[in-house]
Amino acid sequence: MDVEQLLAAMTPDVYDRLTYACETGKWPEGAALSQEQRNSCMQAVMLYQSKHNVNPEHMSVAAGGEIAFKSKSELKRQFQGDQSDIVRVKADSLID
Repeated sequence: MDVEQLLAAMTPDVYDRLTYACETGKWPEGAALSQEQRNSCMQAVMLYQSKHNVNPEHMSVAAGGEIAFKSKSELKRQFQGDQSDIVRVKADSLID
């Protein structure tokens, strides 16, 4: 299978499974990857990102194959901007 066939066959679900495998060293079902499998998964993830990643995060491959880096301040702004789903609770309010 050549690169273009591989990318055409990869769905977002397959990409997510490969990303999980690269990050943890295990398949989502729990089976461990060999080093060769992990290397192959990493290559597939980077190829997929180079074609489809239009919103790259810190240290990822952006669409077009360029490596994208975000500074610490950019990451702080990104994560501080949308905190509407975070619930803050005081520890003493949990004690009855």
